[in-house]
Amino acid sequence: MDVNQYLEIFLDETKEHLENLNAQILVLEQEPENADTINEIFRAAHSLKGMAGTMGYKRMQALTHDMENVFSEIRNGTMKVKSNLIDTLFQCLDALEEYTGNIQETADEGTNDNQQLIDQLNQFLKAGGAVEEKKPAETAKAAAEDVSIEKWKDIKLGESEKVVLSAARAQGKNVYGLTVFVQESCLLKAARAFLVYKAVEEKGEIIVCNPPAQDIEDERFDLDFSLLVISDCSLEEILQVTRNVSEIDKVAGAPYEFEGVTEAETTAEQQPAAKTAVAAQPQNAATPKANDKKGGGKPVVNRTVRVDIEKLDVLMNLVSELIIAKNSLVSASSAEGASGTGFKEQIEYLESVTTNLHESVMKVRMVPIESVVSKFPRMIRDLSKKLDKKMELYMSGEETELDRTVVDEIGDPLMHLLRNAADHGLESSEVRLQRGKPEAGSIFLDAYQDGNNVVIEVRDDGNGIDVEAVKSKAIERGVITPEQGDNMSEKDIINLLFHAGFSTAKQISDVSGRGVGLDVVKAKIESLSGEVEVKSQLGEGSTWIVRLPLTLAIIQALMVIVGGEKYAISLGGIQTIEDISPSEIKLVQNREVIHLRGSVIPLIRLSKELDIESSKSPEENLVVVIVKKGEKLAGLVIDELMGQQEIVIKSLGKYISKCKIISGATILGDGEVALILDANALI
Repeated sequence: MDVNQYLEIFLDETKEHLENLNAQILVLEQEPENADTINEIFRAAHSLKGMAGTMGYKRMQALTHDMENVFSEIRNGTMKVKSNLIDTLFQCLDALEEYTGNIQETADEGTNDNQQLIDQLNQFLKAGGAVEEKKPAETAKAAAEDVSIEKWKDIKLGESEKVVLSAARAQGKNVYGLTVFVQESCLLKAARAFLVYKAVEEKGEIIVCNPPAQDIEDERFDLDFSLLVISDCSLEEILQVTRNVSEIDKVAGAPYEFEGVTEAETTAEQQPAAKTAVAAQPQNAATPKANDKKGGGKPVVNRTVRVDIEKLDVLMNLVSELIIAKNSLVSASSAEGASGTGFKEQIEYLESVTTNLHESVMKVRMVPIESVVSKFPRMIRDLSKKLDKKMELYMSGEETELDRTVVDEIGDPLMHLLRNAADHGLESSEVRLQRGKPEAGSIFLDAYQDGNNVVIEVRDDGNGIDVEAVKSKAIERGVITPEQGDNMSEKDIINLLFHAGFSTAKQISDVSGRGVGLDVVKAKIESLSGEVEVKSQLGEGSTWIVRLPLTLAIIQALMVIVGGEKYAISLGGIQTIEDISPSEIKLVQNREVIHLRGSVIPLIRLSKELDIESSKSPEENLVVVIVKKGEKLAGLVIDELMGQQEIVIKSLGKYISKCKIISGATILGDGEVALILDANALI
């Protein structure tokens, strides 16, 4: 069987199960007796074992099998959850993540057997008073003998089933009860049950199954299920075809005794109905009549579809082309002064369609950042042990949604900021107690939407940033001169932390000193058109604020002209547009600034930055676009305003990546290409 076609689904689902296990084992550490959590962990480990076995990953299967055994004992109450067991389980999850990583890279799980972990798990099983593992066949056999094997007798019949069975008996057909026991080692119970259904339906008609078919399909049953069957064949024939299905441990069956519906009850009108019910039964076998008692339709399941991100990119590109086509129509209509109201209406209609289509595609691409942040509680737990500091992580806003491409990239920068808070930010327990703070440090990760941006804040109640220490370190490293240091504001000095190769740690630890400085964090966030800033209060803690755009594909922009060239500036960062006379411009340290409503704002002449000759004479008033990056403001001097427009960002590729102030290009309605200016880089 070629399993490669299922590899992507396997990887997706394995990652989901591992995330779930990480979260649930953290809960278990706090609440060792929580039965729901124990059941959830058992189910996830069981599913992982089944998936790995089906795909032929034997090492992964062996490890998850032993994890499942441990949880089985905890579930039965024969074993208690201790902290050293939790540590081992987390090591098992790390090993499983390593297997998953190998499979993703090479489609092979690698050669590490993790025997030491398997031995540790078996030691826990022995110490916990767990019995030596029986062979699967013996266990299933014992289970079958322990309870009555004639489980079909427990089936409760509704009126409709009684009518059907009575009619069948009246027509001279046999009615049998069957109970099928699946081997304990069986990996795909639902698939085996389906094969039993098929085999039995070739010999007769299944009227009722217990548990209901939907539960069997979802593997919500133990090792056995029961059927009521109407057939012309002998019981032995039906038992034989069932035994022929592999991984079936045993099958029990007998003629089914039930109280028939009397003639008086089955009126003349009901008889034909009964016959039709029998005739129609095979189609209904998948959703047995036993479900009728619940009333109402089945709950809606599987509302989500996994879609390859590349397919969405193609869809996104098509939407982009549609928007460009709409822009062309708009400019054509204004150029030719098309007065026909019909033409205008068509454009408006096209505009509403493209806008709706764009929003829909964007929603499809949006995913909650939960998928990224869910691994952080476990990371903080490990750091707490490694650094020997007590700390708690509090998260909010995990449901905040971001474009999938941004979410995939944002995990590492956030992880680094959290490590930074744990290692540099929080003080040791002794120092905290001396300062009158709680012994356990707090780290907060909050996400929320703010306009067209998503803001993620990483805060701690630690020491804060020692500005003087940063300054002296920067001077020592030759990043700044002592004179520059004297003239720098506190904020500018803190921003030196983002300078390449800058670290204030006394000794390099493997927690934060991995050669991945904050400069890498900043570069990664800015490559996503985002920004990062720091606020700090010495002795009280620091806040790192990451601001990211909701989407990287289509934005609202202000179109401007500089020296005859057209440029776009994202509306997200624009505060106001001002008309300034040349006399209002002042010089501070040889730089042009304007004084506006109590703020001193530096001017950036785009004609100079872009090396284009301005089309305006020096005496004319200036059009200044005030843009904001974090707390900083700047005024971009332009020649003319064109207006607001929805634009599609097209990447310029790696060739022009060195030019930081250009973040991409867009195609305008008349086919011209306009460059998109990055206001953050300009500031």
